[in-house]
Amino acid sequence: MDPILERYHALEKKVLTYTPNLNTQRLFDAFTYADTAHHGQLRKSGEPYIIHPIAVAEIVADLELDMDSVVAALLHDCIEDTASTHEEIARKFNPTVAELVEGVTKLTKMQFVTKEEEQMENLRKMLMAMSRDIRVILIKVCDRLHNMRTMEYQSPRKQREKSLETMEIYAPIAHRLGMQKIKWELEDLSLRYLDPVGYKEIVDELTERSSTHEEFLAGIQHKIEQRLNQEGIHCTIYGRVKHIYSIYRKMFAQNKTLDEIFDLYAFRVIVSDIPECYNVLGCIHDMFKPVLGRFKDYIGTPKPNMYQSLHTTVIGRAGIPFEVQIRTWEMHQTAEYGIAAHWKYKQGLANRNLGTEQEFEWVRKLLEGQQDTDAEEFVSTLKVDLFADEVFVFTPNGDVKSLPQGATPIDFAYNIHSAVGNTMVGARVNGRMVPYDYKLSNGDIVEVLTSKSAKGPSRDWLALCKSNEARNKIRQWFKRERREENIATGRAAFESELKHAKMTLAAVTAEEVLPHLLHKLRCGTLDELYASIGYGGTTAAKSVARIRDELQRLGRLQAEKAAAAARTTAESLIMPGNAAPAGVHGPVKPRQSDSGIIVEGLGNCLVKFAKCCTPVPGDPVIGFITRGYGVSVHRTDCPNAAPEKRRPEEADRWVKVSWVDSKLPNYKTSLELSAKDRDNLTLDVAMALSTAKVKVTALSARSMPDGHATISIVAEVKDKTELEAVINKLNNIQGVYHVARAAGK
Repeated sequence: MDPILERYHALEKKVLTYTPNLNTQRLFDAFTYADTAHHGQLRKSGEPYIIHPIAVAEIVADLELDMDSVVAALLHDCIEDTASTHEEIARKFNPTVAELVEGVTKLTKMQFVTKEEEQMENLRKMLMAMSRDIRVILIKVCDRLHNMRTMEYQSPRKQREKSLETMEIYAPIAHRLGMQKIKWELEDLSLRYLDPVGYKEIVDELTERSSTHEEFLAGIQHKIEQRLNQEGIHCTIYGRVKHIYSIYRKMFAQNKTLDEIFDLYAFRVIVSDIPECYNVLGCIHDMFKPVLGRFKDYIGTPKPNMYQSLHTTVIGRAGIPFEVQIRTWEMHQTAEYGIAAHWKYKQGLANRNLGTEQEFEWVRKLLEGQQDTDAEEFVSTLKVDLFADEVFVFTPNGDVKSLPQGATPIDFAYNIHSAVGNTMVGARVNGRMVPYDYKLSNGDIVEVLTSKSAKGPSRDWLALCKSNEARNKIRQWFKRERREENIATGRAAFESELKHAKMTLAAVTAEEVLPHLLHKLRCGTLDELYASIGYGGTTAAKSVARIRDELQRLGRLQAEKAAAAARTTAESLIMPGNAAPAGVHGPVKPRQSDSGIIVEGLGNCLVKFAKCCTPVPGDPVIGFITRGYGVSVHRTDCPNAAPEKRRPEEADRWVKVSWVDSKLPNYKTSLELSAKDRDNLTLDVAMALSTAKVKVTALSARSMPDGHATISIVAEVKDKTELEAVINKLNNIQGVYHVARAAGK
């Protein structure tokens, strides 16, 4: 049998296991349509492209989603990668399938100024579709999972880019959807490419000690089973070693080796009903010593993604701590498959209300107020919303509200309603008055005091609140109520930042450049820009940084045009039949070299760039004639090229060199970054380098005992201007206080 057809029949068999009345003809029609549409297309692995849609449909079937979802998974790349249209798919299958495929499709036909803008618009489109029908994101997560499983066929740059995006966007989305099994696999696969050395070390050590781990897990499991059988509790128990990324985070956060991490094990006890969950908890605490502060009751207070379990950490007689999770079978299905498990109860119902349930409220909150944010901020706030640890607090009526860790009464007020936040004049927590910057804790009872005469929120609240929901609602209020004040405030901040950057308002508002700058900033007029800065839609520092980058780009374009015109003029003077210009003997050759360096007027010398200072075009440079290796080029500020370090007998070996046109696309250079140590610092650095579109050939991080960290980076850039833009991006990362080029050793 044809391997592709064989793969399809395996999919059909899988869907039949949970859909007894399956319309196999409809499924086969979707397969043949996708196979025909993708005919002749190959994946990077060399396989026919249709293998990918079938694999995604198999993952969707593993989640036991409905027929429309499986069909949409087979067709999910048709609109994006083939001549198929939304209308054609709606006609051949149905409008619901067409909407699902459209929701998963990227905005490939639009032109974007930056990578961040493209990422933002694709995410926003996907989330909008997801708020209408949650199946869009379920299919997209399955699509990303298969792409990550086959990432070895991509280039190293693409592997890093996709892995970083998966770690920062898709794994957290899977977590918010409650799909823990898929989340863990996405994290492990991403880590494999983001830190291959660290990943391999953990895998090798776990493999080496697998027999020890199995022995420990089997021993504890046997003890728990024995005790629960004595108590007459029927249950299923299994233990596991925590997944690779979970171990990696512990090692990175605590600066420990695998030998020093003991919290490696987790056990699950699955019982028939909720009372038995608490009975099991009592038995576990009787058998083993509980660790104080490590008990969590997610049955009484479920997580927003519907997750329910009892969690406790205990220590056995061997002194090794381990976690025990206790849940019912229904809770277990939800914990493994999240909203996908919930989906089973929606099958057969009308689809008009899908995505409107309270469980999906967080999707709409992600979108509220995001229309006024720029690309970079949308992506960064999305990551905060997805990653944030949560605190659970109560209204005076006993309703539970989930807020980000570190949330204040301001966040609580705006979580209830924007009108409550806008009229807030104070707050009580557990019956006593607290300041606006009070950090809420689990179990707090919060009461918001309001007044009709309140003048609205304060600008200071933007810095005090932790949730993007509250921040967006405050900005909306200022945008709506205080336009003139926003323009005045924004203009003052903008002009102050220009002065700080040693730029003039006249240079920015010049007739020939202002339209380019406003387009870059996505504003129609200067007043729009001032208003946006005033109400907090963007910042003066970010706006001026983008203006500086755009002015530099415009300057380079003008210089290139001038140089091209000069070359055209010179070439016209020495065309065949024309006399050479006075003083010129023979044809004038353009000054260029393969390396981009001219040595004392010669372009054909053997040149190498010194590794101690890694010069790039735009740096002042000097050359040193080596023995047998040509001319070594140093930056003039390199300690190894300093005049006081030059030996008198080698004076004639130092030569003048200069930059000219080059055939090299990029030049390697080294950077040293110093920052306050924190979680995800390395990921933030990698993300900044990725958005700057520079190729990174090496990146290593080291934590210091004093709470600081250093990161060494080797990257490839076109010239000094691009390097300065990269340094500027790195300096904007939270906690970074110094970025410098390697200056010689």
